[in-house]
Amino acid sequence: MLAALRNRFLNLAKSSQSWNHQLGFRGLNQTSSYLSTLTNSSDEGLLNLQEVEKVLSDVKADNVKVIPVGEQCDWTDFMVIATGRSTWHVRNIARALAYKAKQKQKETGAQRLMLPSVQGQETGKWVVVDSGKVIVHALDEKARDYYNLENLWSSGMSHLEPVKVS
Repeated sequence: MLAALRNRFLNLAKSSQSWNHQLGFRGLNQTSSYLSTLTNSSDEGLLNLQEVEKVLSDVKADNVKVIPVGEQCDWTDFMVIATGRSTWHVRNIARALAYKAKQKQKETGAQRLMLPSVQGQETGKWVVVDSGKVIVHALDEKARDYYNLENLWSSGMSHLEPVKVS
């Protein structure tokens, strides 16, 4: 969630930089160096889809499904759903993804570490790892059957009419 908010802020700030410069706001230009630092480190440090798939295959996650959702939402491009065989396995999937992001940033020489946001690690039934443009849902078998996220994020979702509240 925090990574998604960070990405929204960066996109908004990038688009408003030229607008601020045209209006002559001097105080707002001070954030440009901070923004460029954030932009460069977030692009280098976040995991891309190929890296996520490699980590999931390394930790032997079951039934991995990649769903492109770029047309349905603006905060991410891909939802990856994977099944763990136990709560320990589900938590290990999240740890492996966070470790890979940390290693990637160390290799690129990032000034500050920006780890992906991880939610649900306490129970281990459903763990969400938000790595910016790729969000990974690691679930145990019962939770995956119950919540059925594949149908929620499938392309058929875009054909539904919005619900009007009166």
